[in-house]
Amino acid sequence: MDRNWESNAEKVARVVKEKISLVPYDPMWPLRFEAEKRHLRACLPAGPVGRIEHFGSTAVPGLLAKPIVDILVEVNSAVESKTRIAPILEAQNYEYFWRPTFGDSTPPFYAWFIKRDTTGARTHHIHMVEPDFDHWDGLLFRDYLIEHPDVANQYAALKQELASRYPNDREAYTAGKGDFVRQIICLVKNE
Repeated sequence: MDRNWESNAEKVARVVKEKISLVPYDPMWPLRFEAEKRHLRACLPAGPVGRIEHFGSTAVPGLLAKPIVDILVEVNSAVESKTRIAPILEAQNYEYFWRPTFGDSTPPFYAWFIKRDTTGARTHHIHMVEPDFDHWDGLLFRDYLIEHPDVANQYAALKQELASRYPNDREAYTAGKGDFVRQIICLVKNE
């Protein structure tokens, strides 16, 4: 469906109300990440794009997750991703959002994309951020959960509770995970 007529605020209002569904770990998720990484490397200009990482729950073997592969893409300039990269991905039907990092309307901003399958279900979230953005701490969280399955199980239980409490409120679901994620990242940084 063509939604080019929507403003960024209207798009955000629409997508944050989409149902949250958690599913058991799928061993295809790393393969879907690798395929998307190859696609991004092939279609995007090499200059502004650096490393591309799989992060989030689909990057943790055995962890239940929303069946959406989260990808973190390093860009030299968030503004450049807005002008050079967004048009390329939008032409391929990715939904593009210019997002504030901390959930309000103040900088720093970054480019965020949703890729969907032919049924309209989300398959990938692509976060394009500069090298110094806090998003990169998500890799510390990912690695800690991989190394500590007991903590990953605690996180899974929290996610299940939040998904049942906020089935159509992605902002509340994400905010509810925030303290847990921040505590683990703080622990890792202070080790």
